[in-house]
Amino acid sequence: MPELPDITVYIEALEARILHRTLEHLQIAGPSLLRTADTPPQEAEGHTVTALRRIGKRIAIGLDNDVWLVLHLMIAGRLHWSAKPKKPDGRRTLAAFLFDSGCLTLTEAGSRKRASLHIVQGETALAALDPGGVDPITARPEEFARRMKLENHTLKRALTDPRLFSGIGNAYSDEILHRARMSPVQLTNRLSDKQIGILQDAVRATLMDWTTRLRTEAGAGFPERVTAFREGMAVHGRYGQQCPRCGTKVQRIRHADNETNYCPTCQTGGRLLADRALSRLLREDWPRNIEEMEERLANYQKTC
Repeated sequence: MPELPDITVYIEALEARILHRTLEHLQIAGPSLLRTADTPPQEAEGHTVTALRRIGKRIAIGLDNDVWLVLHLMIAGRLHWSAKPKKPDGRRTLAAFLFDSGCLTLTEAGSRKRASLHIVQGETALAALDPGGVDPITARPEEFARRMKLENHTLKRALTDPRLFSGIGNAYSDEILHRARMSPVQLTNRLSDKQIGILQDAVRATLMDWTTRLRTEAGAGFPERVTAFREGMAVHGRYGQQCPRCGTKVQRIRHADNETNYCPTCQTGGRLLADRALSRLLREDWPRNIEEMEERLANYQKTC
């Protein structure tokens, strides 16, 4: 799912292409894409883009008649830019926004269509789409600390809660916690003031660093290689590979469709965190460290 760095670079690319430009035609072909009915798509046509904003992981396009087009790309949604008009087919290409400067299309891979478009009128309706999280880069230290201690959750859950922090998801939370050398399952109410400061520094550094990297990668072009798994990430998507800091194999915790990646040496004092699939496999023989894990898995494979 595109997160704060990806959305920021998307918006910068859109500003260069559609800000102060007219939306001539909006065509929606994906039957599940449009999530609002109060403001019809035709209300957006013939109007000029006056603003672009990031609302959490959403992209909001404001028009001169106070209509907002709010896009949430979810996991597999992506944006593309073309100098020529494109026609959405409803299967992969779900919508086309034809401007007097070119054509923006929204695609979504796979059969599970989760991306959404809200068309709303006015600031009040726009604000209703905001989960309420603070900007994790610009938040004051006292506000960051207050949000972190608002409820007692694991660090992973707190960082990815859109009501607490805006724009952080599964990928960059892994990278933040690795940079901070903190366990994803550490509880927020056990954090000292010093640890909260270290975590906030890691949040800012990670998000700013990746925003700069993605901006450089895109250059003057439109960002087309938007993915949650990027070359240069320390732990996210790197299960079984070496941690770039210490060389330990990156481990994971799997829950439903999500996977948390971490380094046992850098983040958990060498302790392995219980993973549901492996816990069922090894049962009460859960290893205490990575050496025991590899030994027991090897023995299990020999007996199969």
